[in-house]
Amino acid sequence: MTSTVTYEGELRTVCLHLRSGFTIETDAPPDNNGKGERFSPSDLVATALGSCMLTIMGMRAVEMQVDLAGTKIEVEKIMKSDPRRIGGINLTFHFPESLEVNDRQQTILQRAAETCPVAYSINQEIELRVNFNWDKVRVNTI
Repeated sequence: MTSTVTYEGELRTVCLHLRSGFTIETDAPPDNNGKGERFSPSDLVATALGSCMLTIMGMRAVEMQVDLAGTKIEVEKIMKSDPRRIGGINLTFHFPESLEVNDRQQTILQRAAETCPVAYSINQEIELRVNFNWDKVRVNTI
């Protein structure tokens, strides 16, 4: 078993990761009768995609001796209605200015992100837009 989810009332849950004991609390968003004081479950889906992409990129980066520390992703979740669901996820990667990679490494890192397990698990009806902001990265010609 991976986790447990306990309903706390007032549209909130506590998710317990059994191996580590770490918890995440969720709250329904204001546009769906919640307080919006924590991640909503659908926020976690979109955020998990970004986290998975960075994790898989990190694995490839270690193999290439590239330090991705400080890389951030802006995550935007777009909801649809009838039925209420995630309609789109926009991810914008921002790399630290200190990062040095060559064109080949950029390609490897980008492909790694695009092939993460969560990306493969997202329903194809959800529109994914991913922008890798390589413009501030120093390109190494080696």
